[in-house]
Amino acid sequence: MMLWRQFASEWRLYSRDRVAMFWTFAFPVLLLLGFGTIFKDDSGPKLAVVRVQSPVPTAIDGALDKALTDLQLKVLTLSKSEAETRWSKGETAAQLEPLGSGGGEGYRLRLNSYLMAQAGATAGLVNQAWLVAQARLNGAPEPNRIPVQVESPGHKRSTNYASFLLPGLLGLNLVSMGLFSVGMVNVSYREKGKFRRLAVTPLPKWIFLLGQVLHRLTVTVIQAAILLLVGRLAFGIQNQGSFLNLLFIMTLGTGCFMAFGFALSGFAETSEGYAAISNLVFFPLMFLSGVYFTLDSAPAWLQHTVAFLPLSPFLRALRAVFNDGAGLTGHGFGLLIVVGWALAAFALAVRRFRWA
Repeated sequence: MMLWRQFASEWRLYSRDRVAMFWTFAFPVLLLLGFGTIFKDDSGPKLAVVRVQSPVPTAIDGALDKALTDLQLKVLTLSKSEAETRWSKGETAAQLEPLGSGGGEGYRLRLNSYLMAQAGATAGLVNQAWLVAQARLNGAPEPNRIPVQVESPGHKRSTNYASFLLPGLLGLNLVSMGLFSVGMVNVSYREKGKFRRLAVTPLPKWIFLLGQVLHRLTVTVIQAAILLLVGRLAFGIQNQGSFLNLLFIMTLGTGCFMAFGFALSGFAETSEGYAAISNLVFFPLMFLSGVYFTLDSAPAWLQHTVAFLPLSPFLRALRAVFNDGAGLTGHGFGLLIVVGWALAAFALAVRRFRWA
């Protein structure tokens, strides 16, 4: 009964903070809906090329335009002056320009060095279209293109960015819960003298701490349920694997990142100091662990280093189960890394924890 009252008290205090409620429950949903809609696979052509009009259109120009469209490139045809204005503003990833008076004299493809991820993919399709256009114009057989199949790494089904993002947001929520909710609240309680007052009350300390832990666990469950429901309704995303495996990974991550929050709170005397410390941990985890994008183009040493951060193997295991229906086999070492971080953070939390 005493534990239940403490648990209910934690929820009452938490529900009064509307800002915290928004960032906890609404903001992850807005991220999923926003990014999932922007990068939705069936929303139309993603790659675009600006096509500078030829002063004197030729047959090869028409053949190239048709080949570009057949390869599902979005072609924006502009005059030379309009194209240059757009290029100078940095709005163009790839620009196709005729040499001389028309395409019969060849083309030049300009790629924006700031947008190489998009420009490089566009350049490959433009070159394919050029080969196809020449073959059609000369009456020769079209070159055979290697067929492309889009699927998730586990070959379970075709996937989209929203299904990649959703597990990342689940993991990021756990990190936020541990670092900002658990850690910040404990520093605030110590700063305001709540821990000192608690020491002279009949409330056992273990009930106070367990009430906090149970509150955070229920918040995590509600967060995950809301994201899973929105993902299912908005994008047709659903768990492809075992819910027991999913629950095991989520529980492991929850324990790990809550331990992080307790550990870091022992290094700060004020809420402002803790904010600086927690952000030093939060932002590297968020940007380097594959929440929003992979690091496949990063240097090898960085990829190997990131693999030993707790969030990175956690997300790999979570995505394997959620998106591909995989089991835990093959993720044992990664989950051991998460366990190792959890134990180290818990030991540090015990060593640094104090009531006053």
